[in-house]
Amino acid sequence: MRLTLRQLQIFNAVAQTGTTTAAAELVALSQSATSAALKDLENALNVRLFDRVGKRLVLNEIGRSLQMDARALVERAQDLEQSFTAAGPTTVKMQLAASTTIGNYLLPKVLRSFHGAWPLATIDLRIGNTLDVAQAVERFESDLGLIEGPCHVPTLRIIPWRDDDLVVVAAPDHELARVACCAPLDLTTLRDAPWLLREHGSGTRETVEQALMPHLNFLNGPMYLGSSEAIKNCVAAGLGISCLSRILVEDMLGDGRLCLLPTCLPLMTRKLSVVHRPERIFSPALRAFLAQCGLGAEIYS
Repeated sequence: MRLTLRQLQIFNAVAQTGTTTAAAELVALSQSATSAALKDLENALNVRLFDRVGKRLVLNEIGRSLQMDARALVERAQDLEQSFTAAGPTTVKMQLAASTTIGNYLLPKVLRSFHGAWPLATIDLRIGNTLDVAQAVERFESDLGLIEGPCHVPTLRIIPWRDDDLVVVAAPDHELARVACCAPLDLTTLRDAPWLLREHGSGTRETVEQALMPHLNFLNGPMYLGSSEAIKNCVAAGLGISCLSRILVEDMLGDGRLCLLPTCLPLMTRKLSVVHRPERIFSPALRAFLAQCGLGAEIYS
């Protein structure tokens, strides 16, 4: 393709002003560069677009047939450029991935604030376990990932986001809840307890094992479930105990369906993180989303 948008922009300016000197001021070029670009356009099309009338250039019939399309193409290109560089709301599509607790409990508030500032933005949010999220980002299927556990994909950059407390919970009428009323649960009692855990590949599962195993060595007869939401409901039904994010169980703690189990374990926390490909170019919309998450320039450096 020999035509360029710059040539069409210059053609429009000459058609508007009637001289290459005046057109040069509109397009911020020298008069000689403007004349050269116009000549290149005519050579590329193998036609003359203007008739010279005195010192003025006047569109001929071929130039008039080109003018409408040239103006539309340049205006569309300007609109497209502004959609990527404008600081304000614009039409964009973002692809995000988040692990389950983040996607279900933390992101709704973030997305509400982001949508208020970028009402025309479209967001495609994928929710899965930490491994699913990391792999989606690694394959360029998601622009950003927000994860709850360690990331084992070496090609990704990991940015610490916020801390999340882990708590041991049970149904209020569970036997261990009654025992814990008298004294914090000791290691032997915890080892023998029926634990409900996430599946392999879950960041919550890996973090919980890292927190518990140094103290308990093993977990007795655990049940594995595919989501933290399922686990907390099974715990509330009295099927066992679990170690879960406080964010996840806050609602059930508040309405009495779950209770905290005092234990001899130390305080347990996990780090929530943002992951991305190091070569990722952050658009204004992505930067605005990260700002709503409380992350600033440190993620771009």
